[in-house]
Amino acid sequence: MQLSDMTLVLATRDEAQNIGAFLESIPPEIRLIVVDASHDQTPRSSTCVRTTASCYASPGPFTQARQRGAEIAETPWLLFSDADIVFPPGYFEQLGGLTDQAVYYGPKLSRDRYRHYYGWIAAGQALCRLGGIPAASGSNLLLLRVALSAVGGLDLGLNCNEDSEVVWRIRRAGFRVRFCRDLVVYATDHRRIERGRICKTLHSLTRCALLYTGLMPRRLRSSDWGYWQNRN
Repeated sequence: MQLSDMTLVLATRDEAQNIGAFLESIPPEIRLIVVDASHDQTPRSSTCVRTTASCYASPGPFTQARQRGAEIAETPWLLFSDADIVFPPGYFEQLGGLTDQAVYYGPKLSRDRYRHYYGWIAAGQALCRLGGIPAASGSNLLLLRVALSAVGGLDLGLNCNEDSEVVWRIRRAGFRVRFCRDLVVYATDHRRIERGRICKTLHSLTRCALLYTGLMPRRLRSSDWGYWQNRN
């Protein structure tokens, strides 16, 4: 896989304090599509720092922004990520050998605070993989555009956990999915964890369990259950 084969899709919402480090960690030649719903300087930072970035306004939910970015992209591979992470040296070189699966996902760790917490989440991803359940995160998710199209794209009725949910559908459709434990990105913003590690963990586990089993009531699917509350 070449860098020219992929587009980095980034949905943003008031990430001016984070996006500078994110942009510095990616190769200058990679295609970047930013779909933004910010009220700060995020889109200006994205387009001014990188001449290869295309920025689109999207005042709607986060899932819609990601889906729009995927539809705009023209490359065979899509790399989804978040503005509050950085890619370590060598990350994009690792992608060069990933061509035999339809989906690849890796862990998000930390170089500073909450390192143990992020490490436990990564261990949980590995455990889920052993149980045959992909536990993908949109912070670090590479997939074939045709696989996403084959399952109808992201579920626009979800305002969070759409990343995990679409990977389950892709796998159930017969595509191969792989967890790459060494394909690591690093978190730079820990505000959701600071609001409470237990609440954040229970939020993710409960929603994902209900979505995976199909037990999520339809009336609760469109709610984020407080995920975006007090994000800024």
